[in-house]
Order: sequence, then C-alpha cells, then structure tokens
Amino acid sequence: MSTANVTKTLNANAQAVWEQLSPFDRLQAGGNITAVEYEGEGVGMIRTIKMGAGEVVERLEVHDAATTTFSYRILNDDSPLPFTDYSATVIIRDNNDGTSTVDWTGTFEPRGVPEADAIKVATGIYAGAIKGTKIALGLD
Repeated sequence: MSTANVTKTLNANAQAVWEQLSPFDRLQAGGNITAVEYEGEGVGMIRTIKMGAGEVVERLEVHDAATTTFSYRILNDDSPLPFTDYSATVIIRDNNDGTSTVDWTGTFEPRGVPEADAIKVATGIYAGAIKGTKIALGLD
C-alpha cells in the first residue's frame, strides 16, 4: 500500500477551513473535470467526477464536524486516476493562534504507473484543493 500526504498551515481558524473544504457536494467542473454529479447526502453520498478519459466515483465515508475530519473512498477501479483501493482522510487541526493545519493523507495501490508517479498525482490533487480553499477564504 502506498501513502501520499500533504500537510499545510493556513492563516484561518479550523472552523472557517472546515466550512470551505469539507462539503463533499461543493466540487464543481473546471480544469480536467468536465462535470460532477451527486447522489444522496451526508455520509454515504456518492460523487461522480467526470474527466476526459472517464469518471471517478467516490463515496463519503466519514464527515465529523466535531473532530473536523472527513474521509472518502474511490469505488471504481476503472477511474482515470492511477490508483486502486484508494481512500483518503482529511483532518483540520486548530492551532489556537488563528491558524489551522490541513493534513490530507491517501492510501492506495498504484495502477499502471510507478509508485512515485501515483503519489505525485495524489499530492497534486490534495495541494490543489487546499490552494482552492485558501483562495476561497481570501488568503491567497
């Protein structure tokens, strides 16, 4: 099993970051994503992300506002991403100084590419989502 991780400190409290980053139904089309569809709500909801070469089907596994933690899993092994058995957890920690730290960790089996390349794809996704959160909060 391979692990990818991005940990970033943001100049915003954990609640503000949680409210921006944790909604599983907030992802929108743009860049490589051509469409996003949602089924259900809350834990167990399904998000289908359509990309040029296929789609990624994800399920929200955990969404806990008290611990500012959420987890999700990719359900389809035929996604265009170079992973199988993929799951990720995001934890947002309040640093009690007006900042918070986002810790995003994914585990998976690389598929079709060397492990280092799969890790690079995953960390790029995480870093991009965190950067989008910073921009949405007016921090970047």
